[in-house]
Amino acid sequence: MSLVTRCLRLPLNNHLLLFGARNTGKSTLLKQTFPQKNTFWIDLLNPNEEENYLRQPELLSQQVQALEPHITHVVIDEIQKVPKLLDVVHQLIEISQKYFIMTGSSTRKLRHGGANLLAGRADIYYLFPFSAFELGDEFLLDDALRWGTLPSIYTKPTVEQKNNFLRSYAQTYLREEIWLEQFIRKLDPFRQFLEVSAQCNGKIINVANIARDVGVDNKTVKEYFCLLEDTLVGFFLAPFQHSFRKRLSQKPKFYYFDPGIVRSLARNLSVPLTLSTSAYGEAFEHFLITEAIRLAHYYYPDYRFTYLKTKEGLEVDLLVERPGKKILFIEIKSTEKVDEMQLRTLQRLVSDFGDCEAICFSREPHAKKIHDVTVYPWYMGLKKYFHREY
Repeated sequence: MSLVTRCLRLPLNNHLLLFGARNTGKSTLLKQTFPQKNTFWIDLLNPNEEENYLRQPELLSQQVQALEPHITHVVIDEIQKVPKLLDVVHQLIEISQKYFIMTGSSTRKLRHGGANLLAGRADIYYLFPFSAFELGDEFLLDDALRWGTLPSIYTKPTVEQKNNFLRSYAQTYLREEIWLEQFIRKLDPFRQFLEVSAQCNGKIINVANIARDVGVDNKTVKEYFCLLEDTLVGFFLAPFQHSFRKRLSQKPKFYYFDPGIVRSLARNLSVPLTLSTSAYGEAFEHFLITEAIRLAHYYYPDYRFTYLKTKEGLEVDLLVERPGKKILFIEIKSTEKVDEMQLRTLQRLVSDFGDCEAICFSREPHAKKIHDVTVYPWYMGLKKYFHREY
């Protein structure tokens, strides 16, 4: 495929930390952004380099101070492998004229191990799988729902190769991000947890039920979910809190970062996604929620996302709090024809809430208005509310 221009634009003259799950394209983006002739590159996925810096973190200082003046940037790939290097980077920022660019696919050792996060001296960015806007004409909705949008998927020409990549990704994640990093002691319960949590993707989390299915206690399940967050392969969507209805759900939902990974972990890769089925609707909703959150990270980082569900079962898929604007209620429907009956719950909750904006993302070919709700083709809606041209 042709070179993909990412939505995320990194500053050329600043220190930064770039986080993202494995295979989201962090290294590729850095190579596109920072000229190789002016960059000193350290790859901590290389076992020899990792071992050298683990044994002697001060080696970084010695190397940087010996760099020629035309080397303006120092890239350290997968900094979480050697967190002590952040202390060295902190010192070098004070005494050298170089810019330090660091990537990471896990924040666990950095956040829980007391690592130096440079006290605001480096900007923090996140990179996600490809967006539909990045892929342009190469984007196909049904392919994205089936296999996700990790960059490597687009280098695999056959169904078998795509499926094998996703299965391998899950195993690599288990081996490299979890087992080798010694985040857990027993692999089998966690492997079972991954399958169960994938089956719960996009649903309200019931820790006790998951613990029973996996055969561990509630505390362990909570730790497992924190681990997925720390390794950037999943996120919680918090429940909306407001006084307009007293009986709102208090429990979060959990989403994996990519639809293809969910299907792989849930062992559904060989099961086709068929229009008008619940599985297709869930995949469509998952894709649009992750897509909206990705784009907001790039363009509107102050947006806050939640979902709303009452004790009576009334639910809105996504609420977006936008500073200086009305709160946005979003319903997601995978149908090509949205009718008034399908929006009845949204209309009722919007009426109760009052001053807000209500929209629906769908597979409709054209936008239309149903009472107070504007129904958009999903791509048009995302572009209007979450994308922004530079």
